[in-house]
Amino acid sequence: MANPAPLLNRELSWLEFNARVLAEAHDPALPALERLKFLAITGSNLDEFFMVRVGGLQQLLAQGNQSPDAAGLTAAEQLAEVGQRARAMILSQYECFTKEIEPSLAAAGIRRLSSDQLTAPQRLHLEQVFEHQLLPVLTPIALATPQDFPLLPGLGLNLSVRLAPEKKSPRLFRFAIVPVPRGLPRFIPAPAGGKYEYMLLEDLIGLFLDRLFPGESIVENVPFRITRNADMSVREDLAGDLLARMQEALRARKQSACVRLEISRPMSVPLRSFLKKALTVTDANIYDSPGPLELSAFMSLANMSGFDTLKLPAWPPQPAPDIGDQESLFDVIARKDILLHHPYESFQPVVDLLEEAADDPAVLAIKQILYRTSRKSPIIAALTRAAQKGKQVTALVELKARFDEDRNIEWAQALEQAGVQVIYGLRRLKVHAKVCIIVRREPTGIRRYCHFGTGNYNELTAQLYSDISFMTADPDYGADASTFFNTITGYSQPVKYRKLEAAPIGLRQRLLDLIDGERQRCLQGQPGQIKAKLNSLVDPEIIHALYDASQAGVKIQLNIRGVCCLKPGVPNLSDTISVVSIVDRFLEHARIFYFHNGGAERVFISSADWMPRNLDRRVELLVPIESPAARARLLAILETGFQDNLQARRLLPDGRYERLTPAGKSKPARSQEIFYRLARESAQQAREHQYKVFEPQRPAAASS
Repeated sequence: MANPAPLLNRELSWLEFNARVLAEAHDPALPALERLKFLAITGSNLDEFFMVRVGGLQQLLAQGNQSPDAAGLTAAEQLAEVGQRARAMILSQYECFTKEIEPSLAAAGIRRLSSDQLTAPQRLHLEQVFEHQLLPVLTPIALATPQDFPLLPGLGLNLSVRLAPEKKSPRLFRFAIVPVPRGLPRFIPAPAGGKYEYMLLEDLIGLFLDRLFPGESIVENVPFRITRNADMSVREDLAGDLLARMQEALRARKQSACVRLEISRPMSVPLRSFLKKALTVTDANIYDSPGPLELSAFMSLANMSGFDTLKLPAWPPQPAPDIGDQESLFDVIARKDILLHHPYESFQPVVDLLEEAADDPAVLAIKQILYRTSRKSPIIAALTRAAQKGKQVTALVELKARFDEDRNIEWAQALEQAGVQVIYGLRRLKVHAKVCIIVRREPTGIRRYCHFGTGNYNELTAQLYSDISFMTADPDYGADASTFFNTITGYSQPVKYRKLEAAPIGLRQRLLDLIDGERQRCLQGQPGQIKAKLNSLVDPEIIHALYDASQAGVKIQLNIRGVCCLKPGVPNLSDTISVVSIVDRFLEHARIFYFHNGGAERVFISSADWMPRNLDRRVELLVPIESPAARARLLAILETGFQDNLQARRLLPDGRYERLTPAGKSKPARSQEIFYRLARESAQQAREHQYKVFEPQRPAAASS
């Protein structure tokens, strides 16, 4: 990845990230189903990468755009490098699957069956499954010419079929396809006497494919899958309803160009040529996969019940020690600020806060931003119930949340029908901030309770993503949150906040000022230090500001999970900058920033990564944490990440990563394990404390 430019290429850095995830799948120390889970994640990641990043590069190439990116590479150069590395990654994926994971699973009783491995009872059972469950919904489509090719959905499984020529035209190839309906299960179990033996759906269809083509001779059948360009934008400069334009964009995505054709096994030249013409793809867009397509589907196999010896011990979220079982959350937050570290600590208090607010007659209004939610969201249910009970509920539902557009459109319409005031986002901007405001009438007057987060209001992903929640009743936060919400829901101009900072107006400059403040102190002989935990670091202006700070002597420690375009450790450029990336059982997702500030330390959480899209094209929040206890805890979280020497990788100047190992007398440290142990200990101490204080239950006062 050597590059004379001072920045690393974003796309190649992303592939390095997926390679780190794939390295976990290759790790023989992990149980087999955990390895399968990591492998499925790499497949899902690669799907999205091709849909968005490769799709965008192909658009630039088609437009004749020869401008280099910040790392000095043109779209054509990036596509060539991406293609080479993606092919190597795919070979590594399938080597991991077929040579490492599957043999381990088979030894433990989980086995994928091919047609020649079936016993007579298994074949009979699968034949009945095919006849009664599959055959009625399968539709073969004969294709006389490439122009007859149907519009297939992206990422769907299909069988390409070559039939024997007719006797009257022995040189004329005949083709057909069989689209595999999405609603069918991918894994078809066969009787196995206590074990789990299964056949893949496409293999089962292939086994009895002659039932779909009676009287025909089938020469070959090969599964394939297409990936369509999802880098589609909405023309927000046009008049009309945003919801309608989003629905139009989603329809366009289903008809967009094919950016990748995946083939699961060797395919004959005639059949390959036919697909190339039908889908208008070149060899550069065809990826041969020596194994089953759609590795992401194996996540359901990895998560199946049973076979606990093939999984890691569960780490269930722990109750927050500051929140009692029976106590009102309003009372808790009124007493002190609450900081939660998910998923080590449960996300349930956030859900409980909304549910309590929905039913509390003292609550007057709820205002919330929703970017991604679950399919059966209890938060949506709470907002709906609050509106039905007469509370003023306002929800900004971001319709442009990529790959969640359909769900968000459904939620927005359902909320509107329930009486919620719904806003569909902002023109030309995505609203990505995570904030909820609850307005409550109390004996002392109106009080605002706020939740700020680094992750989405999704109780399911909150069990998988490492994030921060901050809940407060501080009047300054409440005033800022209300001002922020009123700014994005009305026509008012952005104003100066008391504590918060927001993108796209002031957040970039605030970060630059904070970085430059450390630089200036170093130039004056004072210590300067920056620590940050992010998902991605891409923004050239921020990176160059960090370079300038490093050259002044500022010590900079960065924990960047995914893409990092900064080159650390380059002499006379970034000598004092170190970058690590942690890949473990939970997805690192929190954004935490620390600035030494001459000893008056500043600590922030944020919804924003340091990327141009977050700082310039999204509405984001930067939230200072001033509570001494919460600030100390965030600093400890940062430090623990930098001490990780088991799951952390260090970024090298050339863009490669090396895995850290305990050196010398240093003890092994796995940050996520430490976080979970601390959460368990805190929860246990809280339980023990509540039994040390005995509170007598007194009879209720007699009514007069």
